[in-house]
Amino acid sequence: MLVKVVLCDINAKMIKAWRDTFEENPEVEIVEGSMLDCQVSAWVTPTNSGGRMDGGLDLVIKNHLGAAIEKDVQARIKSLYGGKMDVGYSTCVPTGRAMPRFLISTPTMVSSNEDVSDTLNVALACAAAFQAVHTQNEAEPASVRSVALPGLGANTGRVPVEICADLMWTAYNLFREKSFANYAEMRAALEEELGDLGPSSKPPKPKAAPAATNGGGHHDDEDEDSGDDDFDDT
Repeated sequence: MLVKVVLCDINAKMIKAWRDTFEENPEVEIVEGSMLDCQVSAWVTPTNSGGRMDGGLDLVIKNHLGAAIEKDVQARIKSLYGGKMDVGYSTCVPTGRAMPRFLISTPTMVSSNEDVSDTLNVALACAAAFQAVHTQNEAEPASVRSVALPGLGANTGRVPVEICADLMWTAYNLFREKSFANYAEMRAALEEELGDLGPSSKPPKPKAAPAATNGGGHHDDEDEDSGDDDFDDT
């Protein structure tokens, strides 16, 4: 199933970089504005490895969806990763709303306010978010028909917008071309494209996915933290 991808940010420089990089991908919608206005099945937010939604886009989304969403994200991280979700993994939790039905959290950094400009964390985080979409749709077919992502790592993470756009484009094309059984397979495929992605953590102990609910989701990973009040966090 084809999933509509929307790239959304309040940073005009990020928008320009995306438009230049995704010039030959007219199927990707690029929107200058707030994630809260994106009417899609799932929002992607960059967060820290612990799932604390206390800054940046994380905080904006928590204020919009309610404090319970942070508890749900942290509970999922504890269940799947023992409380710490590393870069290259993600979580997908139901929001209890019609739109977005799911919140996908994907870390671009381990803790808050890290400079990740010399890493390939943006590609890992973006690919992990797309892997969460695949996983959710395998568990509940067509439950994620569209997904919105901000400029991952371009704010707190200090990644130049042009590099952020290039790395997200690489992850997007991987998502369009292939699906993977797990995050390890995803990482291996990404390394074929980009080379060594840096140290990898030990894969979490496999656990049974939670049963689908009203919102339907389950997943594995998350990202980000930081900022202030509207977009991107890492």
